[in-house]
Amino acid sequence: MYPKARLDALSDSIFGVSMTLLVLDVRLPDEFQAASTAGLVYALLGLWSKILPYILSFTVLGLRWLANIHLRSHGEVVSAAYARWWLAYHLCVTCIPFATIVVGRFPDLAAAIWLYAGITILMSAVAWRMLTLTPGIERADHLRDRQVSILLLIGSSVLAIAWSFVNPRQALWALALNVAGPAIRRQSTRTTE
Repeated sequence: MYPKARLDALSDSIFGVSMTLLVLDVRLPDEFQAASTAGLVYALLGLWSKILPYILSFTVLGLRWLANIHLRSHGEVVSAAYARWWLAYHLCVTCIPFATIVVGRFPDLAAAIWLYAGITILMSAVAWRMLTLTPGIERADHLRDRQVSILLLIGSSVLAIAWSFVNPRQALWALALNVAGPAIRRQSTRTTE
């Protein structure tokens, strides 16, 4: 058995570092020299293909972290099986910065979207498995919220893959649907009342 509090503390650190690493590829080339304000503004606007994946990845990871801390459990210790799945989940989390860099550098290649969406689908599947192993889980609205957020990430990732066959540059926008997660959860709560 493992103390859940220790896993939660490390989880916060992993998410914090992963979310910070996302921004490292959003930078002007080292050889860039701004000759004027207009030149600098033009160069900064040219970073858009890297800024969009950064913002979307930060949002996806932020929403996953919020979903993790929102889930309530009475258990103070977790099983070895839960701990192993927890490690697999965080392995996926730490792969998001790499996938973000690939999408930022190769926005016109469908394979970059496949890599990113594949990681988010795997991360979601592992998160779903962790839900089944969470000790003393409170089966209330926040459990349904977590399930909705996982299914939304899977759905938006599958949509991104499908969209990449038509227009890889726009496909990552499918992940912006995850921003709608809180609104979907609020709406589903209203319809069940």
